[in-house]
Amino acid sequence: MDELVADVVIVGFGAAGACAALEAADAGADVVIVERFAGGGASAVSGGVVYAGGGTRQQQDAGVGDSVDAMYGYLRLEAGDVVSEKTLRRFCEGSREMITWLEGNGVPFEGSLCPYKTSYPSDKYYLYYSGSEAAGGFRDAAEPAPRGHRVKGPGTSGKMLMTRLAEAVRRRGIRVLSQTRVRSLIIDQGVVTGVVVDTLRNASASVKARHQRLAQYSAKPGIYVPSVRKPLHRRVERLERAHARELRITARRGVVLAAGGFIANREMAREHAPAYRGGLPLGTAADDGSGIRMGVEAGGATAELGRISAWRFVTPPSAFLGGIIVDAGGRRIIDESRYGAAVGERLIEQHDGKGWLLVDAPIVAEARRDGSKQSQWFQGLQLRYLLRRGRVVGSTLDEVARKAGIDAAGLRASVEAYHGAEDPMGKPAEFARRLDNPPFSLIDVSVRPNLGYPTPMLTLGGLVVDEDTGAVRSVDGPPIRGLYAAGRTAVGICSRSYVSGLSLADCVFSGRRAGINSALAQGVLDKNENVF
Repeated sequence: MDELVADVVIVGFGAAGACAALEAADAGADVVIVERFAGGGASAVSGGVVYAGGGTRQQQDAGVGDSVDAMYGYLRLEAGDVVSEKTLRRFCEGSREMITWLEGNGVPFEGSLCPYKTSYPSDKYYLYYSGSEAAGGFRDAAEPAPRGHRVKGPGTSGKMLMTRLAEAVRRRGIRVLSQTRVRSLIIDQGVVTGVVVDTLRNASASVKARHQRLAQYSAKPGIYVPSVRKPLHRRVERLERAHARELRITARRGVVLAAGGFIANREMAREHAPAYRGGLPLGTAADDGSGIRMGVEAGGATAELGRISAWRFVTPPSAFLGGIIVDAGGRRIIDESRYGAAVGERLIEQHDGKGWLLVDAPIVAEARRDGSKQSQWFQGLQLRYLLRRGRVVGSTLDEVARKAGIDAAGLRASVEAYHGAEDPMGKPAEFARRLDNPPFSLIDVSVRPNLGYPTPMLTLGGLVVDEDTGAVRSVDGPPIRGLYAAGRTAVGICSRSYVSGLSLADCVFSGRRAGINSALAQGVLDKNENVF
């Protein structure tokens, strides 16, 4: 069996793995990244939004006031007790430095503030309200501020994020062993000392080229068309079985599991979150839970595995915020200005995934007028679908309810309550609109397999880690020596409730934490000293 040796071995080359590698290398460690494909992972196919606040340079450039206390107050409501107050406070206090650190590694940001509320801005804007900060119930608890820092790049800018982080990794001279799948951890008397992998590094150039091409197409456009992804990934697996060779990699100081979540593992998703079906798996084929599985096999504890973020956005266009979302009984579901994952969770957990957005003629006209200028290309396609195939129209509320198959009396009651002095769901007045100009439209926003209007989903739970070091905790409590986890392989800031940018921000935060602590694990620091 071939062998390699390094101080720190990192499994996965997404945002968490890249940040772990950079910090470990800067701390003086010899680092090897093991990556099944070419690198990037789910981070590269993401929107490239990093949640940050407390007065970043981009917020200042946009004339936005924010504070650490306000950021903490909002995230405390979203995160609950999934991490300690100390950890969440440390995350918020380090938020500005996190953006500066990313910029120092070549990641570009900009303070062009989006003037309307949206799920993801057009290429004119790179700072926006990416969560429920301005929604009812949140703005009263914490001063709202836009904290969605989108990496400056065209389209969904996760690709730009990972391109720049990969360049920073190369500049450090960090070894990257791509087209290599980790099979298992090496454990010696309870200590993790390395990994066993199957690698294509000695395969022919034609085999490696085919593997890379198929994996690339499986990621995109395969992410949008699961029926295309599956056969492509099967061909990837056949190449790996036929041409990969076993390799043993020894880690002198530690192994960092940064292999993503498990949204691509249908069996695991059904086991832990059976209600979350019919969504679009947001990730790559490598988000198969393998990192979590290896951690469990080493004795690691898990938590929040049933938490899946399901995005049911009704914006853009921002005009749709004036409508109301109702269930089959015509009952109102939620404050429509809430973040899309909150809408998706409410639909799935309480309404069997079924919902309709009620709007009137002026809102539809405004949506048609503003839709293209507020949208990315994929959002524009979704809007066309919703206004055509996803919509029924009626001259009265009773008629449109009958066409949609929902209860008319319930719908009338919901509209009457919405028109009252205060919205019963707490939607701020700036987003509320009277719905009294026919024809009326009911737009189907149900969660189900739908290429025209998909519901992206990603997993949030994972291995339980020591919040000071990132070391994986055993089922019995103490950390497992030599084993760390980061990103969606681990429980983190976003594992209870997700808003745009919070997963990538947690990948940076937890990746850096795991990287530096694994690099300094050999008695350089006192075991009780927090180094991040």
